[in-house]
Formats: sequence, C-alpha cells, structure tokens
Amino acid sequence: MILETIWFFIWGLLWAIFFMTDGFDFGVGTLYPFLGKSEDDKRAMINSIGPFWDGNEVWLITAGGVTFAAFPKVYAVMFSTLYAPLMLILFALILRGVAFEFRGQIDSPGWKRIWDLCIFIGSFMPAFLFGVVFANIFRGIPFDGQGVYHGNLLMLLNPYGVLGGLLFLLLFLLHGANWLGMKTDGDLNIRVAAVADKIWIALVPTAVLFLIATWFATDLYANYLANPVFFLIILCSVLSIFVVKFYLVKKDYFSAWCASATTIVTCTFFGIAGLFPRMFPSIIDPQYTLTAFNSSSSPLTLKIMLGVVVVFIPIVIAYQMWTYRLFQGKLTEEEMEY
Repeated sequence: MILETIWFFIWGLLWAIFFMTDGFDFGVGTLYPFLGKSEDDKRAMINSIGPFWDGNEVWLITAGGVTFAAFPKVYAVMFSTLYAPLMLILFALILRGVAFEFRGQIDSPGWKRIWDLCIFIGSFMPAFLFGVVFANIFRGIPFDGQGVYHGNLLMLLNPYGVLGGLLFLLLFLLHGANWLGMKTDGDLNIRVAAVADKIWIALVPTAVLFLIATWFATDLYANYLANPVFFLIILCSVLSIFVVKFYLVKKDYFSAWCASATTIVTCTFFGIAGLFPRMFPSIIDPQYTLTAFNSSSSPLTLKIMLGVVVVFIPIVIAYQMWTYRLFQGKLTEEEMEY
C-alpha cells in the first residue's frame, strides 16, 4: 500500500512538472501568430524557448514511462481508450519540433508562413487536448472490464472536457506570456504585457467555473470532504493566480512566471488529490476503475524503480536548473542570430 501510494504521488508530480515546464513554450507557440508582428518578433519568440522546449518534453517521456513501468494496466487502458487524442497530441508535438528546425532553412515568406502555422498548431493542440484528456479522466472514461472504450473522440468534447481544455490553454498562455515578459523588451514586451493582463482576466472566471463544474461533473470533492486539509491545494491555487496579477502590475515577470508555475502545479494536484487512489475511473461500472492498488507492478519492481528515480530525477532537475540559469535574462544579440 505504501509503495503504491508513493508511486501515485510520483506519477502526479511528474505530470505537474511537465505541465509547468512545457506549459510556457506551449503558451509562447500559441501566442506566436498574434504577437509576432515582424520577423524580429518571431525570431525573438522562437529563440526565447529554443534552449528549453525539447528538454521540457523529457518530463512527458518520464511521466509516460512511469505510467508504463509502475502502472502497466493503466498505461494499456489509457493508450487504447484515449488513442485518438493522444495520437493527435503526439503528431502535434512532432509537427512543432519539425517546424522549429525547418522554418529557417529557406528564406521565403511563403515557406515561413507554412511553418509558422505549424508552430501554432503544434502548440495549441497539445495545450488544449491535455486539458480535455485530464478533465475526462476526472469525470470518468466509458470503458469496460476488458479495457474496451465505449465511445469516440467527440464524446471527449463534452462541456466539462472542453472547459478543462480551455482552462489548461489559458494557464499555459499566461505562463508563456510571463516567460516572454522575462525574455523580451521593446514593443514586443509592451504587447506581451497587454496580452498577459487580458489572459489573466479570462483565466479567473474560467478557473472558478471549472471548480464549480467539477462539483457537478465529477466526485473529486469526495476526497476533499473526507480530508479537509486537501482544500489547501485549492487555496494555494487561488492565491497563486492573484499573486500572478500582483507581479504583472509590478512588471516583475520572473516572479509572475514562478507564480503561474505554482498555479499550474496546484491545479494539477487539485485533480490528482481528488482522484486518489483512482488513476483511471470508469463511468460504466466502478468495479472497472483502475486504481494505484489494482493496477500496479509487483512490489519488487516498484522498489527497484524507486531507487532509480531517487538517483536520476534529481540529476535531471539539476541539469535543467543549470540550463535555465545559463540562459537567464533577456535575449542577447548573439542569441537572436540563431
């Protein structure tokens, strides 16, 4: 029981770290066609995330790997029932990575417009679809005892799922705007500040609506009512959203970015805490629900993997912290040349 609980927490933490890190470059990519008024603006936006975006996606691989190794049954059912949206996310991520590399290969406006569109699609789709997927997991997926999905992609686009997609999208947009505020200056920075304020205004009612809708569309609050200390997660999330606004007013974009990172992590754990010990609920019959206890690997496997995680995850975190420190501050003229 203890090992499964530890791994459930690690599973949730890795998804939270992925959303926190890759979230800001999803946001930058989605804002790209709206803020990139000139070629210099576009280069600045791309170069601001250039040293980070592919490293951030390591956490997606790690989260998927942990799901496969620690909870193989969850991995199997998740990737079969949610095959369509997960494949769309995968293709979008591939498209985005290719676009970053191919855009500058030919100095042609038409060529660049094609890859500019790909950067937008490859950023917008994962940001929105991850929210749709996780909102539907909170709500429950219609699968049976054999893990067969009784539905289609359109069923995932229910009102609660779409609301979850909008929430994730706005969180990532605000995170990306804060990042651009840190990395840019001049006219682009002024436009970023204006957009960040508008995104924040849209995020607050969306977050409130999602919290209310969660009460009616899911049973996540059952864990909160049974363990009132969990309400601190919601409190931290709400406070961090308003801390973002406080620092946006002060033009302190680094602090605003840290606050938006905290918002993303706490929003993720809002769902994780409400799910426990469930990982993949079934709305056909609760007995089909996959939990941390009925879908985990053997205790020996969990012990060995825990040792691996304790050793290597801090190394990955240290490396990424070094990378962020190395490329901190505004973009330099040398960085703009790439």
